[in-house]
Amino acid sequence: MSKVSGAISLLNILSTGKKYNIKELANILEVSERMVRTYKEELEKSGIYIDSIKGPYGGYVLNQTIRIPARKFKSKDYKILDKYINKETNKKDKEDLINLKDKIRGIYFGSKEEKEIDLKDDILIKYNILTRAIKNRFKVKILYYSYNKGENVRIIEPIEMFLFKNSWCCSAYCELRKDIRHFELIRIRKIELLDEKF
Repeated sequence: MSKVSGAISLLNILSTGKKYNIKELANILEVSERMVRTYKEELEKSGIYIDSIKGPYGGYVLNQTIRIPARKFKSKDYKILDKYINKETNKKDKEDLINLKDKIRGIYFGSKEEKEIDLKDDILIKYNILTRAIKNRFKVKILYYSYNKGENVRIIEPIEMFLFKNSWCCSAYCELRKDIRHFELIRIRKIELLDEKF
């Protein structure tokens, strides 16, 4: 199990709100107790903090609501949409299909069998880069998909992350628009952490 998938699995278990000790988590995840601690550290680097309760009845507990969308689509389903997007003539329906495709792309974290969807574009990696940028005040370069103008490059100064309708978004100052804008992570095609601070 990779660190990313392990961290996501740990987050899904703790999302129940129940307290688990490290031994229980190691058994559920089928990894060592040391690896459970590593997954916890990875989540905390992303701004998702897990409380540690000391003592004989202690353990880990998640005191915030974090929802990771379930993986329900396969790359085959993803490709079928292209067929209908290309056939569709109604502008509104076409936009809806493109939006659905973006949602699938955004929530899909991939697996060994499903390599067609680029793992570099998954939500967790984008989330990690943006929270790191917020913490250290780094500018970020993104390729962003807009329904009206298609893909365009933006330099943004991330301010905060928030959930809106079960979708992660980033509030940021956009140098192109010279104003605060909200960016949906599912619509970020490429992302790059810059050395330049703001």
